[in-house]
Amino acid sequence: MEIYGLVGKSGTGKSYQSLSICRERGIPCLIDDGLFIGQNRIYGGKSAKRAGTKIGAVKTALFSEDSHKEEVVQAIKKRDPGSILILGTSDRMIYRIAERLELPEPKELIRIEDVCSEEDIMTAQIHRSQSGKHAIPVATFQLKREFSGYFLRPLKIFRRVGTKSTVVAEKSEVRPTFSYLGGYTISERAVYDIIKCAVAEKRAVHKITGMDILKEDTGMGIYMDVILKYGIRVKDAAEDMQAVIRKEVEELTGFHIIGVNITVKGLA
Repeated sequence: MEIYGLVGKSGTGKSYQSLSICRERGIPCLIDDGLFIGQNRIYGGKSAKRAGTKIGAVKTALFSEDSHKEEVVQAIKKRDPGSILILGTSDRMIYRIAERLELPEPKELIRIEDVCSEEDIMTAQIHRSQSGKHAIPVATFQLKREFSGYFLRPLKIFRRVGTKSTVVAEKSEVRPTFSYLGGYTISERAVYDIIKCAVAEKRAVHKITGMDILKEDTGMGIYMDVILKYGIRVKDAAEDMQAVIRKEVEELTGFHIIGVNITVKGLA
């Protein structure tokens, strides 16, 4: 197995550039901030961006926790990729991660300055300092479970290859809890109001008689009792509400919705 390293200071655009490097060099998998990633999927690990402190984030990125390390080691053995790209802020960090994950020493270290212009690096640093957002080289739908409750925004990158074909790679942005811009919370009342506004646009609903929100580690479950207007198709109206509620809550809050459970209590 061949190991490569991408070295660059925090906020210089390593995650943003990693997919292009992997594609150009035929590297199928990468290690980024505690995650083992391949083919736009998270194969194993946990993200340092979910850590509550910067120290915790560093420990996660270095796979300091034995259970975390073992999970990724086993995932790598299962996938058995021919090569892996490791992202890190220094040569030492790349070597430490490789050693910790029982991988060979890196064959080559790539500098972010070698693949990005000075202007691109400066733009990435300004973006990080002003928005506090981090790019993750995984499609947004793959992040819903890992980052339930975090703000997610998909980024599509169009890179021209030659003169006729275009390659589209999808990444996502997430703002970690330890961002120096401060934390945030979303109250249940705000979620209730979002649901009520979404349902209010549906003429089939006469009244909402009860609503409950169940928060779990993997996301949010929504339970709602309603009275529908007489004459409408109950099954169609319920399914329509489920789809609308899921869409509105996920888009406006970033929470992964496990399920929307609607009980029709009567007709009026």
